[in-house]
Amino acid sequence: MLLPFRREGGFGADKAGGVPCGHLDVDDHCTIHDTLRRDGWSGCATFDCFGAGQHVSQVIYGGVSWREGANLGEMAAVLSVVRQLHEMLSHLAEVGRRAPDPDAARLSAEIVALTHAEPITLLTADLDTLRSRVSPVLRAATVRLHGRAQPMPADLVGADLAGADLSRADLRGASLVRADLRGAELARADLLGADLRDADVRGARLGQAWFVSQPQLNGSVGDGATTIPSQLTRPAHWADRSRAR
Repeated sequence: MLLPFRREGGFGADKAGGVPCGHLDVDDHCTIHDTLRRDGWSGCATFDCFGAGQHVSQVIYGGVSWREGANLGEMAAVLSVVRQLHEMLSHLAEVGRRAPDPDAARLSAEIVALTHAEPITLLTADLDTLRSRVSPVLRAATVRLHGRAQPMPADLVGADLAGADLSRADLRGASLVRADLRGAELARADLLGADLRDADVRGARLGQAWFVSQPQLNGSVGDGATTIPSQLTRPAHWADRSRAR
């Protein structure tokens, strides 16, 4: 609601941070939610705040909603920081489920404490340094369970990978925009930060892939045969795509 967005990012207009979206009604519902993609707002359909919005309002600002806040610019900036912290926590939680590690647990506790800090502390936090500490812990978890990952090119835009065996592939940070991944095996592949916008993952096996996020699924094209991690939600537009086939 308060974060900035730009037209080229899949939003129908440019908006500055701290400014409410023009499509919100008085109850904070999106008035074009059912037609976001058709109306040129695919960025909204892809976005996920990782629960940061509720945390910022209820915990950091003590139950004050964005409509009641005195400084929406500050609240928007805090939301941006907390969203990034929550995303890190979601990946560390995956390590905790699949390959528990004391370093991951300590980092999680540190980040949780930071998410309860005052706005000024959050706004001055060094997220780049924190991210540089989290990244190798995530990598170590995959290596601990599966050994070294299979190297892959970083630029896979539009690549034909249909039916490919990409188990244990290192796709961390790879651009898979519009890639054909139909029926691909991605068990144990590292997808941290991979760009899956408009990637065709119909029938792909993503259930055991590492560090898959909800925004990645939301931006891709899947169907009922696509397997996904149990903690994530199957995007509604996948069902629409399945019916259209």
